Amino acid sequence: MSVILITGASSGIGASLARHYAAPGHHLILNARGADRLEAVAESCRARGAAVEIAPLDVRDRSAVSAWLRETDARLPLDLVIVNAGVNGGHPTGGIETEETAFETVDINLNGALNVALPCVTLMLARGRGQIALVSSLAAYAPLPDAPAYSGTKAALLAHGLALREKIRHTGVRLNVVTPGYVKTPMGGDYKGWRPFEMSADEAALRIARGLERDLDVVAFPRRLAAAARGAGLLPERLRRLGMHGFRFQIRKRR
Repeated sequence: MSVILITGASSGIGASLARHYAAPGHHLILNARGADRLEAVAESCRARGAAVEIAPLDVRDRSAVSAWLRETDARLPLDLVIVNAGVNGGHPTGGIETEETAFETVDINLNGALNVALPCVTLMLARGRGQIALVSSLAAYAPLPDAPAYSGTKAALLAHGLALREKIRHTGVRLNVVTPGYVKTPMGGDYKGWRPFEMSADEAALRIARGLERDLDVVAFPRRLAAAARGAGLLPERLRRLGMHGFRFQIRKRR
């Protein structure tokens, strides 16, 4: 039996990943803050033959998350953990994001991600096997001026993930970083601006799963946008600013 844990699984990429892996012989452990939406995803996965349990838990609660992961792993040793929970940041009118928004974004996207990933590294190292995927973004390469905290957290996940991958590469534990472009999700729908090469969450989930199966260090897509994002960091500031102008956006106020 494969045991797969996914955070941020109540919608978007997380929900699509859950449905992708839902099959007889797989045990899914799905996490998000909203129990109702999470249970709806769980039911759709059970209908595909998977065993599913849900954990409505805020990833910012470090002690609660640590206790949950250790209890879960003791019952069901984790084979794959996909650290996906995140928020947008930004400002509803396109202004400078507030301090409150910036700190909340860091707490969820970075600290929350590490609250899940690092205990899993410890647990997997103890038995010498397992795989962890950190969901970052192409904004890690080409920071978005309208979402500095989001861009910063995704860049930090990319750097942390690649450094840790190298450190543990001979241990039997695999660590990968996922850097998607624009994906049609409820969170993505909050953006009001140009979204080139946007794809469905199901297509993104398929690409992620294929990349993790191949143990790619970075699962980056779509290819052309990923190449442009990686190249942006090599440009002089004037050219980079010009190239990023078309990616400006506003973000709808969270309810």
